[in-house]
Order: sequence, then structure tokens, then C-alpha cells
Amino acid sequence: MILILTAPDDVHADAAEVELGRRGVSWVRFDPADVPSRASLSVTIRDGRLTRTLVRHAGPGGTVDLDAVTAVWFRRPGVPVAPPHLGEPHAGFVVQESRQFVGDVWETLDVPALPAARPVVLRAQQKVRQLQLALRLGFDVPATAVGNDPRDVLDLFTHTGGRMITKQVGLTSLRDELMRFTEPVTHRDVGHVDGVRHCPLIAQERVPKRVELRVTVVGDRVFTAAIDSQRSNHARHDWRRQDDRNTPLSRYDLPDDVAARCKALTRALGLRYSALDLIVTPDGRYVYIEINPTGQYLWVEEETGLPITAAVVDLLTTPAPTNGATT
Repeated sequence: MILILTAPDDVHADAAEVELGRRGVSWVRFDPADVPSRASLSVTIRDGRLTRTLVRHAGPGGTVDLDAVTAVWFRRPGVPVAPPHLGEPHAGFVVQESRQFVGDVWETLDVPALPAARPVVLRAQQKVRQLQLALRLGFDVPATAVGNDPRDVLDLFTHTGGRMITKQVGLTSLRDELMRFTEPVTHRDVGHVDGVRHCPLIAQERVPKRVELRVTVVGDRVFTAAIDSQRSNHARHDWRRQDDRNTPLSRYDLPDDVAARCKALTRALGLRYSALDLIVTPDGRYVYIEINPTGQYLWVEEETGLPITAAVVDLLTTPAPTNGATT
């Protein structure tokens, strides 16, 4: 039985469940945000045996014997939510305790994890460590400054002749309205560079683009899509602002040596799945931008037909190293 930990509205899990059903593989989908308000999670020890049980208070599934789990997919698990009748500080305490306990339970599942055991995924999200490993593996990495020292940002601005972008250090924001897209830096922006000291950021050389690549690594398989971001003014600096009409996607043949580096970086971070962003420059260089351990892929599959969902299900249903081997 495959355990899929994700939110109810996750379309990636929807697609994977269709494929699992087609193959006759059983699964359980659960959102950790349901603990403790809408579900009970328990661990008991009797006569030298540890047992884990999940009970959903409402909806499908009822009681789930977690000892029957053969693989776990940390897709987009939510954070436990306190019962609505609790106020602070009690609600905060309940969330903290529940989050600690729920994470602890998943770590006792000695089964293959995708993209990896949770502590490995959290460590793999560290941007500076990603850059360090990418350099070691021979990726072409842009000139970069990370931190909150305005002097380093100014030095990089001078070094690049003013061709510089900035972006946030974290993968996501706690609030959508605070999420920062990649933005070019102007001379007017530099006049406010002292503000950098109040919050760390990533500043990088602005790399000229022919196309951008989304490289999805699933185990030993590599799926690459080209994003023609330069056709759209909105997506020129950050393809996440793309629109389907003006930012087409297509399959792309990634050179073997670049594909090997993408797989090596994924393995070096302890992952079995990753989504990498690369730039192909007008003169044919492949420049590393970043890697996301839990990056979305369904949009690539739907646009290009690349069979990424099937590869994910292959990985979930094939014996692999256990959590203990990847942490």
C-alpha cells in the first residue's frame, strides 16, 4: 500500500492515483493537516511489537494500518491544525506538538520515501548548499552573492556591469502575497541597497537566455522540457509568470553530460526526485539556476506528453533504499 501525504486538492496525487489504480496497486491519501482535529494518529507497543494506526474521523478510509505501507510519497503534506475552539497560546502548543509527533511517526516507516525522508528533503532545500554541490559537480553557476551584506550586492552589481537579478532565499513564502519573483536590478534599485541588511536575498548575474529548461529527475530517468520564455515580456526574467499562449513548452534533448550532472546533484542531495531549472545561453552554455526537491511536474507532462507520472509510480512501486539509508 502506497501512502500519499498531500493536500486534498493536489492534482499531481490525483493523476498518480489513476495510474496506481490502473496497475492494481492500493494506496491511501492523507493530509497531516487533519491531525488532531479530523484524524487520530497513534503508536502503541505491546509484547515487544510497535504498531502504527491512522483513524480518520470523517470521510473515506476509516482506520488505516500503517504497518501495511510499502512506500511513502511526501507530495505536499499540510501542517497539523489545532481544533477551532482553542485560542492562543494553547493552539500554538497543539500545532507544535502535533507537528513533532506526526513527523516522528513517518520516520518510523522503514519503507522507500519519495523524494526522500523528510529531514533529507528539508536539508536539500538549502539554497547555498545546492550551489556548493552544483559547483563541485561541474555545473556552470552564475556569479552569485547570498546574504544581507549590501557591500556584496554592490560588488556583484559592479562585477556584472549592472546585469544582475535578485530572488528570495527560500523556496516559498508563508504568505503568497510576499512571494518574490526573480527581478532585474536597476540603478535606481541600487540606491536602496542598504535595505538588503534587513533580510537576506540571492543576487546573481543575469544570464542571457536562448531558452530555459525544466529538468525533472525521477530515479535514474531524466525528463527535459524547453520553456520558450523569451517570447513573452511577462516571463522573460521569471518563467513562472508564463502564459500558455506566449510561453510554449516542448520536449528537449538534454546532452548526456548535463543529464548526468542533474542526476548526480539529485543523488548528492539524498533525493530520488527533483526538478531543476537551467538556462541555455545563446552561445550554447548550460547554466545551473536551482533545484527543487518537491517541484511540480504535471504542467510539464500535460504540455509535452512526457510520462513523468508513470515514472513516479514506477519509483513508488519498485524496491529501493529505505528511509534509514537516505538520511
